[in-house]
Amino acid sequence: MRLTTALSMALGISVAACGSPSGPSGSGNLRLMITDAPFEDASAVHVTFSEVKAHRAEDATAEWITVPLAGTPAATTRMCNLKKLEGPQDILGVAFLEAGNYTQLRLVVSSAMIYFGGSPTGEAACLPTLAAPTGTGVTSHAMEIPSGEVKLNRPFEVMSNGTTTVELDFDGARSINQTGNGNYRMTPVIAIKTVNTQ
Repeated sequence: MRLTTALSMALGISVAACGSPSGPSGSGNLRLMITDAPFEDASAVHVTFSEVKAHRAEDATAEWITVPLAGTPAATTRMCNLKKLEGPQDILGVAFLEAGNYTQLRLVVSSAMIYFGGSPTGEAACLPTLAAPTGTGVTSHAMEIPSGEVKLNRPFEVMSNGTTTVELDFDGARSINQTGNGNYRMTPVIAIKTVNTQ
């Protein structure tokens, strides 16, 4: 089975597992999808998200609104293998939010691990936890993350009884740097690629 086909099936299963939650009148569905331009030399790059929030434009003083991470039951973290997101997408979070205009998204990357050697597993690109590559000669490095908080300033609208899909582009190639002592550091570079409202 081609990798793209396998990931497409996995995405379908993941979205189905998350379900299509129903919200109160005057709310709409927000779906956050993620794709990547990965760090080429690695066999796997596992990035753990611990928080996703959105900010509504109508109330500048309000606290950030949590967007639950995908998973059944609801997950407290969402781990993605950036190497499996080159071209395909997977789901990061989904929520019913009050309809209106939103100005920002905030994501927190709490940890990251880079692997060299071995063969990738057959898992989906994003799950609550992911297995390391298998085989002989696998090496890994926990990456230092000086700051894992990323704020994305791009307005989007959540329409009543509609679905807004935001595609996030995690640029692994620009996010990962090797330090002089041979360790690895990640400064997450994430951008909003597309916004579609239906």
